Amino acid sequence: MQYDVIIIGSGLGSLVCGAILSKNGYKVCLYEKNRQIGGCLQTFSRDKAIIDSGVHYIGGLAEGQNLHQVFRYLGIMDKMKLRQLDLDGFDHIHFGNEQKVYKLAQGYDNFTKQLLKDFPGEKDALHAYCEKMQEVCSKFPLFNLRMGDYREKEGVMSIDTYDFIRSITNNERLQHVLAGNNLLYAGEQGKTPFYVHALVQHSYIESSWKCVDGGSQISRALNKVIKDHGGNIIRNTEVVRIVEFDGKVDHIVLANGEQVSARHFVSGLHPAKTMEMTESVSLRQAYKARICTLENTPGTFMLNVVLKPGTFPYQNFNYYHHDTNNAWDGVNYTADNWPNTYALFVSAGTGKEQFADNISIMTYMRYADVERWHNTFNTDSHPDERCADYQEFKKEKSEKLLDAVERQYPGLRNCIHAYYSSTPLTYRDYLAMPEGSMYGIAKDAADPLKTMISAATRLPNLYLTGQNLNLHGILGVTMTAVVTSSVLLGMEKLINDINAA
Repeated sequence: MQYDVIIIGSGLGSLVCGAILSKNGYKVCLYEKNRQIGGCLQTFSRDKAIIDSGVHYIGGLAEGQNLHQVFRYLGIMDKMKLRQLDLDGFDHIHFGNEQKVYKLAQGYDNFTKQLLKDFPGEKDALHAYCEKMQEVCSKFPLFNLRMGDYREKEGVMSIDTYDFIRSITNNERLQHVLAGNNLLYAGEQGKTPFYVHALVQHSYIESSWKCVDGGSQISRALNKVIKDHGGNIIRNTEVVRIVEFDGKVDHIVLANGEQVSARHFVSGLHPAKTMEMTESVSLRQAYKARICTLENTPGTFMLNVVLKPGTFPYQNFNYYHHDTNNAWDGVNYTADNWPNTYALFVSAGTGKEQFADNISIMTYMRYADVERWHNTFNTDSHPDERCADYQEFKKEKSEKLLDAVERQYPGLRNCIHAYYSSTPLTYRDYLAMPEGSMYGIAKDAADPLKTMISAATRLPNLYLTGQNLNLHGILGVTMTAVVTSSVLLGMEKLINDINAA
């Protein structure tokens, strides 16, 4: 079978590339090593509850907003089952043992109005924050679905989030409320660029949504688009090598030794992983070394809790807790104070408007914490229980996290039917993410260009896509896939087609 484009992996970036390219007449084939497609979009079912592995909420999906427009172009917007989060507080931010929560609201006017209730003297600061955020977002042409020049965004890429927020207000509590959901991008004080904060926060302020019955509806819809346009997705098939001949990629090699060739190749894997697999004399050592030595964001410990029916009221918002008054402390936990921050997401299900059937609790976990099991591997295609001490470790961490959450949600334990946890090893094995990193490559305001990776590589027919290039998250990865596809289709044509949809 001769393909125009072979795509490695079937995460969101790969699926969106596959859908765009197949819609434009390219014959595409995706290879996925797991049983289930979708990367972070995968859901799994436990005790009849549909549990999301990664998609907890999505921004920018209202009519006229950027992600809505791209999904409409892809032909999947009408297939989505969505529930909009609470307009007056999609995220609740909480500190220490306080009774009070602070609410981040949808719509810029409402966002300001709700926070003014708690910070009545901070009108100027809130206006400055909202204006700066919109200004920074306006400098990213693709996020506004228009043509533009790289130089536009260069001027704002080195603004540091922590410094900027401190510059607009002396009210320390407000500073930390505005950074209160930084688990969404593994925020680091004095390092995370403001553009990362702005693009993420802006899309949720525009509009915030939960996928009803799980985020895998996105991968199923994209799978159908690909199939309807003659494309193919082959599961349970790992690509192990990318082989160059005569200055460009000639073929890939599958785990069973089979070779498959095409005209173009797209890798949705982490760029370091892609470099590791690529046998090439044309890729300079310096280029490979630069990509392979970039620092990754920390990993995550995720606790998925299946609830007894009718015990835990559905809450139409996300809850971010910080043990200290500093919202940036979470990432620097110690063995003694872990987990000093967490996010709690209630899953939305059909007929589950009153009571939830499962919740996900997310906190940081560094790879060093699980490194002693580095040589184990476990996915549902290659099951391995790892070992008793790993199971014991997970149980101990799960109980510790539940103790922390119980302090804010008294009686939670009485609602639990069962729980399932995942560590950085889980994400490493399923998603081929080095060290199970949460959001891939860590961005740094002090050196923003260092972490910018182009979709085109030094090999003329090998392209990259996925969360490591521009921005992570549903919006970031979808937009990156547009960039990757535009290398073959032309950006102007693609943007015009998206806007015309």
